[in-house]
Order: sequence, then C-alpha cells, then structure tokens
Amino acid sequence: MPDISVTLPPARWFCVRLGLALALGAPLAAQEAQLHWVEDVKLPAQADGNSPAFWWDGQLHLFTSIGWPLKLSRSAGQFYPWTTIEVDTTGMRHHPAWVEGVWMDPDGILLGWYHHEPSGLIEESTLTAPKIGALISIEQGRSVHDLGLILDAGDPPDPLAANGFFIGGHGDFSVVLDPERSHFYFFFTNYAGPEETQGVCVARMAYADRFNPEGKVFKYHEGEWKEPGIGGRVTPIFPARRGWVNRDPDCFWGPSVHWNTYLNAFVMLLNRAQGEPGWSQRGIYLSYSHDLSRPEAWKQPKVLLATEDIPSWTDFYPQVLGYGPRGTDTEAGKFARFYLKGVSRWEIEFTRTASGLEPGDRRDR
Repeated sequence: MPDISVTLPPARWFCVRLGLALALGAPLAAQEAQLHWVEDVKLPAQADGNSPAFWWDGQLHLFTSIGWPLKLSRSAGQFYPWTTIEVDTTGMRHHPAWVEGVWMDPDGILLGWYHHEPSGLIEESTLTAPKIGALISIEQGRSVHDLGLILDAGDPPDPLAANGFFIGGHGDFSVVLDPERSHFYFFFTNYAGPEETQGVCVARMAYADRFNPEGKVFKYHEGEWKEPGIGGRVTPIFPARRGWVNRDPDCFWGPSVHWNTYLNAFVMLLNRAQGEPGWSQRGIYLSYSHDLSRPEAWKQPKVLLATEDIPSWTDFYPQVLGYGPRGTDTEAGKFARFYLKGVSRWEIEFTRTASGLEPGDRRDR
C-alpha cells in the first residue's frame, strides 16, 4: 500500500469496546474498534448505498451507483488510480437498481444483488417501497443480467409514511457468505408493516442455490428460517425504536457486514436515523457476532462515530474496504479503511484482549 496515511495526534480518535464470546464456552474477549484520522481517500464514483467490491485477475473491482447508471471501477487497489465504465444493463428488468452486494464465484461468474425502487406506487408521488433482486454476470461485471426479485415485504405500502422516501419495502442491505460456504446471508432494512417488525432483519439462501435464487431465499422469523423471501414475515435483529411511518424515525438501517479475519468474527456497521429531517444521521454504530445462523447472537450496537464527528447529516452508508489482495467490503483484518458515503477519512483498527489471545500485527496491510 502506498504510504499516504498520516495519523493525527492521539486525541483525535474514537473507540468502542464491546464484549463478544468468540465461541461457545470460550473466554469472553473484549472487542475494540478505533478510528484514526488519515488522509482522505474517495471511491471512484458517487456512492449512494453499500459499494460492493471483488478481486479478479489481480485487480480490485468496485460497483457504485446512485440508482442509474450503474458504474464499475477497477484498480490495483483502493489507493491507486481507478478506471471506471458504465455497466451494460440491457439485461436488467428492474430499474433503477443499486448493486449493494456481490460474490465472485471461483469459476469467474459474478453474482450480485441489487436494491430496486419501483415508481408509481402512489399517484403523483415519488415515494417508493424498495425490493431486493439478484443478478449475474459472465463478464466480471461489465454487463449484468437480471435473475429476478428475491426479497420483498408482505405488507402493503403505507401512504401515510412520513419519512420522506419509503412507504414500505425491504432495502439498503449487504450480503456476506458464511465461512463454511453453506449460506449467503442478506442483512437488510425492513421499512414495512407494524412498527415492531421494522428495523434490521436477515434472510439467507443456500450456497447451492446461488445460480437459481428465485424462491430460494428465506427470512428469519421467530427463531426459524422458514418465511419466504417474497412476502414472508420477519423478526428484526434490531427493531425500530420509532418506526418509518413517523417524520422522526429512530431506527438502525443500512447494515454493512464483513468477516473480520483478525477477530474471527462478523462485524456490522449501521446508520441510525434520528429524525427531523427524517433520515438525519445519529452516529455510526457497530455490532459483532460469531454465528450468522443465530441472529440473536448479535451484540447490542454501540457508537463508533458520534453525531458531532460526522461531517454532514446526509453522510450515510458506512462500510470498510480491507487491505491486501483479499480485502473487500465483506472481508477485512485488524486494519481497514472506513468509508462513509464513499469517502474515507479514517483508518479503522480492530483489537481484542483476553486470556490466551495475543494482539495482532499489521501483516494484513
């Protein structure tokens, strides 16, 4: 990595300490994340959602979108010059679409998942209810083809919703594969239905079904993975405190999840809406889990970046990009770049302390 980082004095950092058992019966380990101010780095194009990344042929590839057009950039790494193209989307059936999760199959076939916002749900209104769909590419993202919708709310749109954008739906998500390559897990925001069902939710799909996903995604509800992706019920991991029907919702949303090789755990970054205006940022939060199959295992989110430390109330979409030839938005190590709305002003450092656990080093840089 080029030496462009300049860490500011020790007073300019933030940290959050959470407890996490790395395995059942294991000693409780303290998880800590610190943000260090460094020289700004920007994604190659405007970001309006999680910007997923993958490696192919020795280059880092990154999708960015503001709905349309969809852009694909490639580079030797996140600190090198980027080449950006518009993706050929003639094979897409749902427009507009924000690609927010990807997986590069070992044979070079790219799988992706998109957030779609249909129009015309209410006459003379731009309010929408998002849905989540799947796509495939045999050209490493240069062109994409629609595999259909896989996640949608079972509740009808609520025309009284006053948050200013959504009247229901599922969206603002990320996708991560478990270490056993058994299931893909979809962490998404539910904007629909009764207030107690709104919030950050999860669904999963068997790895074996990845090329034929319609009807193969199942939501988590009341301890089971049996509710259909289209229309099924949900039990939130983090329920809304005040739902999206209000002008001033108080909700976690937009989860970005990665596997942390240093912690041997999953890390979730979250926005928190504080209302007035409805989506204004109330800090960035952090949670941990070691077992995706047990949604209840996620720790209660703690503040990583306080409201007063965020440049703008519209700075959403936290995510990491890991260092090295495997680092992406879904895999990182002890150190990674922390991005907010496509701009990284911070390096994030993860640490752990417990009996028998040694602190890591910077080899993954």
